[in-house]
Amino acid sequence: MKRYLVTGVAGFIGSHVAERLIDRGDEVVGVDCFTDYYARRIKESNLEGLTRSERFSLVEDDLATADLDPLLDGADAVCHLAAQAGVRASWGESFQTYIDCNVLATQRLLEASKERPLDRFVYASSSSVYGQTDDLPMRERGLTCPVSPYGVTKLAGENLAVLYHRNYGVPTVSLRFFTVYGPRQRPDMAFHRFMRAGLAGEPLDIFGDGEQTRDFTYIDDTVDGIVAALERGPAGEVFNLGGGGSVTLNHAVDTIERLIGTTLDRQYGEQQRGDVSDTRADNGRARKALAFSPAVPLETGLARELEWVAEVYGNRSD
Repeated sequence: MKRYLVTGVAGFIGSHVAERLIDRGDEVVGVDCFTDYYARRIKESNLEGLTRSERFSLVEDDLATADLDPLLDGADAVCHLAAQAGVRASWGESFQTYIDCNVLATQRLLEASKERPLDRFVYASSSSVYGQTDDLPMRERGLTCPVSPYGVTKLAGENLAVLYHRNYGVPTVSLRFFTVYGPRQRPDMAFHRFMRAGLAGEPLDIFGDGEQTRDFTYIDDTVDGIVAALERGPAGEVFNLGGGGSVTLNHAVDTIERLIGTTLDRQYGEQQRGDVSDTRADNGRARKALAFSPAVPLETGLARELEWVAEVYGNRSD
């Protein structure tokens, strides 16, 4: 049994990672500050299964200000998933929140980790660090040029991880996630919004013409990659975790239509600042180092998320 510190544990990905670790017999200390980016009720529901385990403990605190030593005491590894999410919300005055949650919190956690005998420090990055590019698939050694403030903060976190590895030997591994979806997906993300609108018979608001492509990655596949990185990720390295191929947003909506069994009212609008045209991951390095092999097809994953949305949300509007 190992002891893991999982930050952002009440979130979409964090709660799934913590459950996987608990299910295999490990101990998890989870920390979350329950920001108001979306409803606290949703985050608390993500934790329902975890709170029934004696090997799980929850600390509600802000990594940007908290005393981090007690959180790290006895930890074998850190899985740092806490962040302020959202490309479109990262502009303007809200950027300070992204600095605090994504940059300062990461630096403080790395600083507190530098004298500790950790097996791994896994940092959750994003495909947003690549920005707008025609060089597809995206490769870890390729150019990083974010086109959103959010992407800038995630790349800053990666650079901090490299600095603390090179200067202090912190065994950091950075993982670039590609559009993760599945049960518990955040309510602001496209599939979640589309499914709830479709089930309610409401219009679907789509940014752009829907022909932008994304490398959608099912949550279980992403968790596989995270756990592998915690166990054997080469220190100081960066890896893509993508779903294994990209499709247009319109194709994904076609699939949701088939699953719901009705034609959806698509309302196309302007492309949003910070959005990119295409993402597609080259998983070659992750496949070699982490045995990462995404296995869940898009339609299967969408069906599982739709079942969850229908069961959990019903007719609620929040």
